[in-house]
Amino acid sequence: MDFNLSSEQKLLADSLARFFANHYGFDARKAILKSPDGFSRDVWSKLAEMGLLGLQVPAEHGGMGPAPVETMVTMRAIGRALSLEPYLASAVIAPALVRTAGSDAQKGAILPAIVSGERIVVPAHGEEGARYDVSHVATTATRAGARWTLRGRKAVVLHAPAADTLVVSARTSGAAGDRTGISLFLVAKGVAGVRIVPYRTIDGQPAADVVLSDVEVDDGALLGGEGAAWGALSLANSLGVAALCAEAVGALDATLAATVEYTKTRKQFGSPIAKFQALQHRMVNMLIHVEQARSMSYLATMRADDDDTRERQRALSAAKALIGAACRAVGQEAVQLHGGLGVTDELAVSHYFKRLLAIDVSLGDTSHHVERFIAATAPPVV
Repeated sequence: MDFNLSSEQKLLADSLARFFANHYGFDARKAILKSPDGFSRDVWSKLAEMGLLGLQVPAEHGGMGPAPVETMVTMRAIGRALSLEPYLASAVIAPALVRTAGSDAQKGAILPAIVSGERIVVPAHGEEGARYDVSHVATTATRAGARWTLRGRKAVVLHAPAADTLVVSARTSGAAGDRTGISLFLVAKGVAGVRIVPYRTIDGQPAADVVLSDVEVDDGALLGGEGAAWGALSLANSLGVAALCAEAVGALDATLAATVEYTKTRKQFGSPIAKFQALQHRMVNMLIHVEQARSMSYLATMRADDDDTRERQRALSAAKALIGAACRAVGQEAVQLHGGLGVTDELAVSHYFKRLLAIDVSLGDTSHHVERFIAATAPPVV
């Protein structure tokens, strides 16, 4: 397998590096972090102008996707820049759900608006107690004629405060944990009965719990077939895991670079601490983690849409487990090598550390994916 990027992909990587260098310096990011939205709508518009919001959208709806390698390249740049924009939720997972489950009319109405940046669409799927189980859906949707009533609560919905539309998973039959009986609904945030409880996550990302109290929508809000959403959710989750792995690599690269640079300038006993052999060994171990994470990110990218769901699960869980461990190891070493400054908001490394911790626990933590890998690797029970 050739792991070299094509000339077009290298050009994309270079363009993204210049773009974030010009628009997302550390001071600029701190101002964005403190803003009411928690991200920059100006940056979001510029990403749309560059065509980057359409990497998971088919060409017939104005996009360039599915484009797995280009998505990986973009997510690496986002990780390196510590970008706060809702790219994972609204440009990777949500369009994957719409293009996989939606009708032609729904795709035509929603996907071009995502590509242009006019509409921010985010998935509202996770629930309290789900423990990363994609099929754990307790929110209910009951039909009365041509209308549906949604009741339930969604937890840690990233970028829900700024979303125009939520893709809500709800159970139309069966029990929580069943793969069958899950449906998807397009819910405008301003619909009666939708309550947004906003907060920030540990890394500063805007998120919210979404409370659905007798929310009424019509049949046109049903995304795809009734009770048949598990396949779309599983695929979108896989694409999200692969994208997170790529973002982690970008953040790990930047964390290592910042640590090496700091050890060259920080002096003890009259010498830069980079000259101390014990610290050199620790930074070499950090580098090994980063390079292993990079190789596993390639695996996740190429397997994220594999039709063989067992092989897809095995590859993605292997990647997420190893990369999650790398996030913790590299982040903790970076903080240690920076001393007390490593946990202060004045240095970028503390922000990288918090983002790496958040990536580890997003879409399944290391322990969860180790268990999934074991389950996918074990021979089928006859």
